Amino acid sequence: MGVTGLDHVQLAAPPGCEAQARRFFGELLGLAEIEKPESLRARGGAWFACGAQQLHVGVQDDFRPATKAHPALAVASDADLERLAASLEAAGAPVRWDAELPGERRFYTADPFGNRLEVLAPAERV
Repeated sequence: MGVTGLDHVQLAAPPGCEAQARRFFGELLGLAEIEKPESLRARGGAWFACGAQQLHVGVQDDFRPATKAHPALAVASDADLERLAASLEAAGAPVRWDAELPGERRFYTADPFGNRLEVLAPAERV
């Protein structure tokens, strides 16, 4: 008996975040929105498919962005990583490339609410 994987990650956002979350996570990152269960819709926020897992954006009244803790989102290739970085920059999102982890191509960005996100291309891991 034990943990078998990761089901979802939740990021917090301020009340009224839904339109910005849909634009950033849905349109810019290309994640498909998942309909929230009826029993949870009144809480606000939005859910997105992220590969076999999910990324949830949940409303928090006393919201403060997560500037250290973060999900790391994988893309299929280096070319996809470059295209996504360019799209984010064109949309006004910060993109900070990081070469501190040997063998990884990655950058950090922030969602519209200031939450830190890492985006990386597949790497050969030993």
